[in-house]
Amino acid sequence: MPNNTENVSVLFIMTIDPTKISTSITPFAMIDEQTAITSEQEILFTMHTVFRVGEIKQMAENSRLWEVQLTITDESDPQLAALTDHVKQEICSERWYQMGQLMLQVGHFAQAEELYKELLANASDDSDRAYVYHHIGYLKAGQGEYQQAVTFYEKSLEIKRKTLPEDDASLAPT
Repeated sequence: MPNNTENVSVLFIMTIDPTKISTSITPFAMIDEQTAITSEQEILFTMHTVFRVGEIKQMAENSRLWEVQLTITDESDPQLAALTDHVKQEICSERWYQMGQLMLQVGHFAQAEELYKELLANASDDSDRAYVYHHIGYLKAGQGEYQQAVTFYEKSLEIKRKTLPEDDASLAPT
């Protein structure tokens, strides 16, 4: 590695319990024979494989080398299941709305805005329009465009006031 003081190296130490993986749930491939360094034992995992981060420590002999302990998870991991359920609830149930929220969560504001404008143009009812206006407001706030955010939040609120009962929880002041 070049002498750039901003760069660090990370060594991942993976603990893989063979009883926690199966090729039907967590497909993987041994690629020892395909690697350029024949002395290494390499395993290729699918992108959805999840590892739990354990200890992270800076190596004493080299301050620019970090060691990260990882342990493979499986579908019976209660914390992973709880996190997955939480993300599913947070992202909503309809696919296009999920995509917009995911784009917001990862900071792709321009793409999210394009998607929300398309969803707004094709909204089938007031409930959908209110939902989209609210998320465009959230997007604008995330971009620091607070006045525009307020405008979109107000549009969402106006629709909700017309279409929802006065005592609806989504109209409650917070």
